[in-house]
Amino acid sequence: MSLDRGNTEEEVKEKAKVEINELSKQLHLHAHKYYVLDDPEITDAEYDQLFRKLESLEKNFPELIIDTSPTQRVGGQALDKFQQVAHVKPMLSLTNAFDNEEYQAFHKRIQQTLNRSDFDYIAEPKLDGLAVSLTYKNGLLVQAATRGDGQIGENITSNVKTIDTIALQLQGDHYPEILEVRGEVFMPLAGFKNLNQTQLNNGDKAFANPRNAAAGSLRQLDPAITATRPLAFYCYGIGHVENPKHELADNYYDLMFQLKQWGIRISPLLKQLPTLESCLAYYQKLVEVRPNLDYEIDGVVFKLNHFADQEKMGFIARAPRWSIAYKFPAQEVSTTLLAIEIQVGRTGVLTPVARLEPVEVGGVTVTNATLHNQDEINKKDVRVGDTVIVRRAGDVIPEVVRSIVSRRLPNSTPFVIPDTCPICGAVAVKINDEAKSRCSAGLTCPAQQKEVIKHFVSRKAMNIDGLGDRIVEQLLENKLILHVDDLYTLTKENLITLERMGEKSVDNLLTAIERSKQTTFARFIYALGIREVGESTALSLQNNFKSLELLLNASTEELLLIKDIGDVVAKNIVTFFADEKNSRLVQSLIEAGICWPEPSINQSEKSQALSDEIIVITGSFENFNRDEIKQQLHQLGAQVSGSVSKKTTILVAGEKAGSKLEKAQNLGIRIINEDELNKLLNESSL
Repeated sequence: MSLDRGNTEEEVKEKAKVEINELSKQLHLHAHKYYVLDDPEITDAEYDQLFRKLESLEKNFPELIIDTSPTQRVGGQALDKFQQVAHVKPMLSLTNAFDNEEYQAFHKRIQQTLNRSDFDYIAEPKLDGLAVSLTYKNGLLVQAATRGDGQIGENITSNVKTIDTIALQLQGDHYPEILEVRGEVFMPLAGFKNLNQTQLNNGDKAFANPRNAAAGSLRQLDPAITATRPLAFYCYGIGHVENPKHELADNYYDLMFQLKQWGIRISPLLKQLPTLESCLAYYQKLVEVRPNLDYEIDGVVFKLNHFADQEKMGFIARAPRWSIAYKFPAQEVSTTLLAIEIQVGRTGVLTPVARLEPVEVGGVTVTNATLHNQDEINKKDVRVGDTVIVRRAGDVIPEVVRSIVSRRLPNSTPFVIPDTCPICGAVAVKINDEAKSRCSAGLTCPAQQKEVIKHFVSRKAMNIDGLGDRIVEQLLENKLILHVDDLYTLTKENLITLERMGEKSVDNLLTAIERSKQTTFARFIYALGIREVGESTALSLQNNFKSLELLLNASTEELLLIKDIGDVVAKNIVTFFADEKNSRLVQSLIEAGICWPEPSINQSEKSQALSDEIIVITGSFENFNRDEIKQQLHQLGAQVSGSVSKKTTILVAGEKAGSKLEKAQNLGIRIINEDELNKLLNESSL
């Protein structure tokens, strides 16, 4: 920019401001034509020249830099953590179809509900990336968030602003005052390949697949790192809208092109299709072109085009009735099964894992695959040394589908899962017809120790405040504890040696450990982590056994007399206490000082007042938190469930009750509010 010597400082600054705004406007327009319309008006060199000119002006006048300047796609300080964002409208999931029959059933349901056949669909590839929400206010990008759980996501605004294919400022002037755009951030395959090569060159771990790379890049706490990653974006719809300046299109297809005119990038493979046959043909076409695309897709999304039809179809739970994801067939390859190893999970399950000759399946290098259990191994007749077919569908864990018997080695033998735990040597048991074998040691098995201890100290169990995951891991790593009873032998001298444990923290933790000794019988039973013995079952055991000794010596027949205990749970309890190591551990805990008041007869009787009820809780409450409600209902004998079904007898509905309330209303289930709940609890306690 050339400036006259006679210009005042204010005049120079004003002239710079005008030129900065004009350059920003030009660069946004050219980016729109390049990334969204695929119709650039200038060369890359000319774009770079404009960009450098803007950079130079902003360097000289940093106070004139605007948030939406193209130079600010990389900016902001690294975050300590992401803030949560509540979606104004939920970001829903999609129902899946895996074959023509399931897709045709979806089509038939729409015909029956709309009572006509003259409707059309929109089809577009189902991108394998990360769903995001973009909110524009008066045309400016003000917030970006991940999908999260559909209700609450994470604020990733700074990172999203680094993505070239996402508009920082909308084009034109007809967009709404508030416009929420929804779509998918993904990583093109060429960019993914280059990124992984860079990772390896730097001595870092390569990403497993483009989706993981996109998700990891988008969730970087430092936006400067995201800016180096080759991310892209396609829009697939809108969410919340306020004060549209002009009427929005009444159908999805026209709306997408309306968004495109405003600078939002849409899929070039978007199609409007009038018939079931054309939809199936589109699906088959994408199956064929899929290998040639520069990004990964795992299916086709079909949705009703007209919004009036969508509204008539409505929703089920967390998915719309008017849309479906028709997934592609699983990808399969052959490789060699090198070994079968047994892993012991946190709940004691013995899981056979296939170690494979590395093979690429769907763009991912696979070296391990699940074999599930002995029944699956027998059914598939899988043996070490076999050539096997491995399948991977989307993000599903790879699995061994079958062996190619014609290539089997002559000296191969069937594989049998051991009847003892490979970690601790305890007996591995199978309950009734359960397919999985489990280590019976529970509390004393090293493979289960960490999770067992975390459960033991949790709030609903022994409630040892301050003994979080990090401290538990340090205690185990430093061999200060081996089992849960060792917690009660810890001293100040032990704890002060741990990282980030000052004297006050140590004193507080020791006080919490001492306080936990005064508990209830039910909490103690629950803390032991007996398989399938939750809070409700622990309360039932408390109400039916007057002492720990009686429970320790209870037979399966005695346990089956208790209302909510069946064959599986009864066998789990008997097996647990029959293990000598478990019995010694329980005795050691009692000797450490753990005790509880014996429940009174009146309390036992009171606890059965709601024994015939199956209750679901939803929403928020003014005078209760949900854990308190659950505990009181359990004490009165009720079974508290997490989902509404035909067996549910009462739904307790607080503020902002969601789909559970709607389902309960449809099933004709009794629904009570907070006042009615309070009355029910008071009457049942008499």
